[in-house]
Amino acid sequence: MKFPKRLRHRGKGKVLATIYKTPAGYRLYWRQRVDGKPKSQMRLFASYAEAKREADKVVADLAKGKTTTLSPGQTADAQNAIEELQRFFEATGKRVSIRDAVGQFCANSRKLGERPLSEAVDGFLSNVAKVERVDLSTAVEQFIEGRKVRTVAKDGKRPQLSPSWHYIVGMWLREFANTFPGHAVCDLTRDHLTAYLNGHGDVSPRTRNGRRNAVKMFLKWAVERDYLPANHRLLVAEGMAKEIEDFGEVEFFTPKELRMMLDAASQRAAFRTLLPVIALGGLAGLRLQEIARLNWQDVWRVPGHIEIAATKAKTRQRRLVEIVPALAAWLESFCGMDGNVWDDTLDNFHDLFGKLRDEMGIPIRRNGLRHAFCTYHFALHANENLTAQQAGNSPAMIHGHYKGLATKAEAEKWFNVRPANPVKLTVQLPAKPALP
Repeated sequence: MKFPKRLRHRGKGKVLATIYKTPAGYRLYWRQRVDGKPKSQMRLFASYAEAKREADKVVADLAKGKTTTLSPGQTADAQNAIEELQRFFEATGKRVSIRDAVGQFCANSRKLGERPLSEAVDGFLSNVAKVERVDLSTAVEQFIEGRKVRTVAKDGKRPQLSPSWHYIVGMWLREFANTFPGHAVCDLTRDHLTAYLNGHGDVSPRTRNGRRNAVKMFLKWAVERDYLPANHRLLVAEGMAKEIEDFGEVEFFTPKELRMMLDAASQRAAFRTLLPVIALGGLAGLRLQEIARLNWQDVWRVPGHIEIAATKAKTRQRRLVEIVPALAAWLESFCGMDGNVWDDTLDNFHDLFGKLRDEMGIPIRRNGLRHAFCTYHFALHANENLTAQQAGNSPAMIHGHYKGLATKAEAEKWFNVRPANPVKLTVQLPAKPALP
């Protein structure tokens, strides 16, 4: 065997290592860069086979650009890195190899360009909040209490939030929290939300959608309070998908039933306070809540029209509703009145109205007065835009739910229900203060 043996990578290219035969054994010689400078390296082996195995490894590493020998400085850096990674493990419980640590640092530094990695980390932490662990029931009570101030009317104006709707939302959310006792807000999963909604299969799709909206409002608020991460993705739960609402069968009173109710309210003192409410609901299409916010000045301020101010309309948009001749006849007795049109609670209205219906033998018809107005007005005019404008609704809603429910002849009967024997009510105006 001839020596020296000059070794190339795969037998090609320049010589990367050489094996010499000496009296002391077989000497492997090669050159590599150490601390950025080329330096000669040498190792002695007792047999050629050992020298050849190591030489093959050295050649392969040099061909790949790997450094096979660390300088004293590199060795110290590696030892310091190992110690730092050990301290990191003791503090966090996470094990990271030198290779992973250096690899992640280099990859992220390339993305940042000239910006230091520490600057990127500080910027990220300044924009990402730490989620606070708060009991679900506690958070729900905070949400309900925080919205309560919006139910208070200021300066005699309509409150931002309906007290009755605030009560309903609070009831639903308390029920939601009680479904998962002992859970923090951040413990919620998509399965929790689906299970909650699936547990209300006995109510209408409209009611379930209302519950979904209440939960959505709460989750949005929880993100703002850092009780829930912004990327929670709870709203993609199967149970949170909005359902198509079935409006159901539209129930409305007949012209005969309207006359019976109005006659009874005008002729019997016990029901007299119901008269303007029934008339306004049936012949002007006003919602009961809108009537409850009206005063008599709203009825008479604009000649021939009832003014529904934005603060009193459900949609918070002002509209003028025509006073048809039949309505004018029923309201004639109230000229000169002031104060509220209905000066009592809605619960008392429902009780008194129910008593009147029972005595007349008229069945319950949910929202029957307003439904009747929309049905007969559309049948009379065949114009969904006009009916929608009067009712404070959308043309699509009018066309989709009230079309074809009554004939024009029936509509004419409805809007011709007038008092047979008008009764002039006794109006007591506030007494003037005595002169000194």
